[in-house]
Amino acid sequence: MRSATFFLDGAFRRGPAFSKLVLIFAASGGGLVAYADARTDPATEPSQAAPKKKVVVLGTGWAGTTFVRNVDSSLYDVQVISPRNYFAFTPLLPSVTCGTVEPRSIVEPIRKIIRKKGGEIKFWEAECFKIDPDNKKVHCRTNIGTNLEGNGEFLVDYDYLVIAVGARVNTFNTSGVVQHCHFLKEVEDAQRIRKSVIDSFERAILPDLDEEERKRTLHFVIVGGGPTGVEFAAELHDFISEDLAKLYPTVCNLVKISVIEHGGHILTMFDKRIGKFAEEKFRRDGIELRTGYRVVKVSDNIITMEDKLHVESSVSYGMAVWSAGVGARPIILDFMKQIGQGNRRALATDEWLRVRECDGVYAIGDCATMSQRKVMEDILEIFKFADKDNSGTLTVKEINDALEDICIRYPQVAAQQGNYLASCFNRMKHCEKKPEGPLRIRELGRHRFRPFRYKHLGQFAPLGGEQTAAQLPGDWISIGHSSQWLWYSVYASKQVSWRTRALVISDWTRRFIHGRDSSCI
Repeated sequence: MRSATFFLDGAFRRGPAFSKLVLIFAASGGGLVAYADARTDPATEPSQAAPKKKVVVLGTGWAGTTFVRNVDSSLYDVQVISPRNYFAFTPLLPSVTCGTVEPRSIVEPIRKIIRKKGGEIKFWEAECFKIDPDNKKVHCRTNIGTNLEGNGEFLVDYDYLVIAVGARVNTFNTSGVVQHCHFLKEVEDAQRIRKSVIDSFERAILPDLDEEERKRTLHFVIVGGGPTGVEFAAELHDFISEDLAKLYPTVCNLVKISVIEHGGHILTMFDKRIGKFAEEKFRRDGIELRTGYRVVKVSDNIITMEDKLHVESSVSYGMAVWSAGVGARPIILDFMKQIGQGNRRALATDEWLRVRECDGVYAIGDCATMSQRKVMEDILEIFKFADKDNSGTLTVKEINDALEDICIRYPQVAAQQGNYLASCFNRMKHCEKKPEGPLRIRELGRHRFRPFRYKHLGQFAPLGGEQTAAQLPGDWISIGHSSQWLWYSVYASKQVSWRTRALVISDWTRRFIHGRDSSCI
């Protein structure tokens, strides 16, 4: 049998291509055998979709979690890095310290939040300890596992970085604070305070203590008259008078609660009417207010402070809670030095929450502050921008045409960053083609997005005794029992899931019927 073999390279160019085709003709039998290598020609493969831009989010607090919940994860490769694998509803931390609300009721696992997004978001339980903006990488360290070198460190690269690490307690380098005071920033802090309160009462009833030592043991000092310190003082007073007095009746008359505030009044960030009402109520409740004093030293049982004339005085105490302000975390301090912001207290961003001089880096929440441009800084450029006919003067029409963009460009305050930034990311491609922001003052064209604008939604200050002071939009001040239920309703509605809302409501109901949980477990 005679046969002939032919090799055809790239025989077919339409449809799936063959890299090699072999034809064998068998002349005697009149048959034809064909063999084709069906490997696809790479040149004819359909082009793959471009890889998603990687968005790395540092932190699972209010700002970071809000961003993660609202960003469209189908558009980006979102990765979240935080040493805390849950979101904590921090306004209720003072309630956790006294058993009004249980810790489980104010936390939501971050992986549950991610799962509701369809599982497209990745989460790494680790702490970022260094940001490298030049190479677009973050250095991370975890305590739950180690790499081959045994230090638990790894690198994550990014296209966009959202810094939302929050803030830490500011001790103002006061001697002894870290060693002897409780803080109230995390759920674990609230649990430690709760245990310490119960331990103080248990120690006070021991038979070998004299009355002076019992009084010192039951003296609870709160340093800082802001919302957290005031709310904790109010919760502690109610816990002692309504619950612990029944369990420790022999020592309840020795209890003393003191609030030390450097300023002239407490709740200075609220309307003066609220601060005045809070001070009057605390005095009626027997809570001592020491305003105008600055704590300069804390030892294991003595707090030393000085007044505005620098005259020192001291008080003995059994438990102290430091709530005198917040400061930048070490990673933020180091990062600010890297980018020339070393003299600031928080990361400076522009009106679009972008960290200045850093490509693709955003900062939201307590770790950042929005550095507003002032009109007078740009007055010459604004004049040139508005003077369309280059006449050297401005007509009424030219002023009106420029006024809207100027007002948008220079707003007054900033908040609610997480929601805003997620919205910007979701519309980034659309706004690159069709910008929505104001006209640029120093360059051509428009900004992609409208600047970040603040919307005041009010604030609450629970003062104990089923009373709350509320400052709401429109200069509306509400104080009393009705405001307490408004506070409950607002806080319950702000919970991340229906599960945590149900738990909080259940805790409040139990508290009204059976009292607080006085165990320290």
